[in-house]
Amino acid sequence: MSDLVAPNIQQELNLKKLELSALLEITQAINDNLPEEALYKIYRFTLLAQLQINRLALFVHDEKWDCKVSFGTDLEPAKQHLPEAILELKEITRTSKLSVDKKWRNFEIVIPILHNGKVLAFVMIGKIQPYYTNIEALNFVQTVSNIMLVAIENHRMARQRLAQESIRKEIEIAREVQSMLFPKKLPNDKDVAIHASYIPHSSIGGDYYDYIEIDKDQFLFCVADVSGKGVPASLLMSNFQAGLRTILRQTADLNTVVSELNHLIYRNAIAEKFITTFVAIFNRSTRELSYVNAGHNAPILLYENDTHDLLNDGCTMLGVFDVLPFMNVGKIHVPHNAVLLCYTDGLTEVFDEDESEFGIEGTIDFLQKNRFLSSKMLHLQLLDAINLYNEESTFSDDITLLSCRFK
Repeated sequence: MSDLVAPNIQQELNLKKLELSALLEITQAINDNLPEEALYKIYRFTLLAQLQINRLALFVHDEKWDCKVSFGTDLEPAKQHLPEAILELKEITRTSKLSVDKKWRNFEIVIPILHNGKVLAFVMIGKIQPYYTNIEALNFVQTVSNIMLVAIENHRMARQRLAQESIRKEIEIAREVQSMLFPKKLPNDKDVAIHASYIPHSSIGGDYYDYIEIDKDQFLFCVADVSGKGVPASLLMSNFQAGLRTILRQTADLNTVVSELNHLIYRNAIAEKFITTFVAIFNRSTRELSYVNAGHNAPILLYENDTHDLLNDGCTMLGVFDVLPFMNVGKIHVPHNAVLLCYTDGLTEVFDEDESEFGIEGTIDFLQKNRFLSSKMLHLQLLDAINLYNEESTFSDDITLLSCRFK
């Protein structure tokens, strides 16, 4: 601003005294960790009382442009949107040189406040007492504003970091707790080989699988999917897991097990959360598989001759009704060399560039072509197949696979 007046020695000395006093007061307030509102009050008093500025509006960028301090104007700055001509400024400028509405000309000068090349705020001022109408006075306003706003910005960033760190720790704890829900060991014996894979969409997912020995002949396995993701889904899933194991100590009747689980989820779910699940019990002696499909994706039972059955019998998803409106326990004899694949919808709800779904047909086709792979390789190859199908490096949902090879 070449049109501003240079100060004489006495003016410069007075300004330096004011600047030092103001900076000491603001620095002390910052060191005392006073809230933002208190800092803005000190700032207002400094400019109004010491520089005798008659009109001011301080616009600060905090997600959006907000007016934090104003006096001497009836413009109601809090209700205004800063014009583009002001938002583009990087140096002190008179409003008379800007293409702005008349209402903004109530202010004579705009002072941008920058930190690391980023504009933190704009100070818009009216007249300063003639004694101080010079570049030194405006630099003083800029310096005081910069120190205060950078301190506020640093405090805000520090609070954000603390909050993010707290959330990160909570998520890490939840993730560790969730990992403890999964069985540590799955069987691979003369009767059956079970393998599971779990790929969460985020650090905490809403999918779950389990394997529980009932007695020497029977074992239960299940796959489940909670609506939603994150900590709420994980908490509900831990509730489901604890409930399943508690109920199973009392009875292995699937009708009762699933009905009690539904009642538990209905009572404990929040914000319209629900669970879809496939729960099955296999009897090694009779080779009978009893199951309930509670609104879940139908598992695929693939036979040695490449025919298959979809296991759909069951009930509605859990947690929607206090009492399930119907219940069908499916029963099927499992021949030797059959393969059962249970999965969550993150597997099938994958789309290619033409918006065609990989779907259950794609999954069945893959199984028929790769049934003789080891369980681990079967899972890896299937995940590779859906990656290639949608040509993306990440999945849009959790994916859980649980395969049973019946020997």
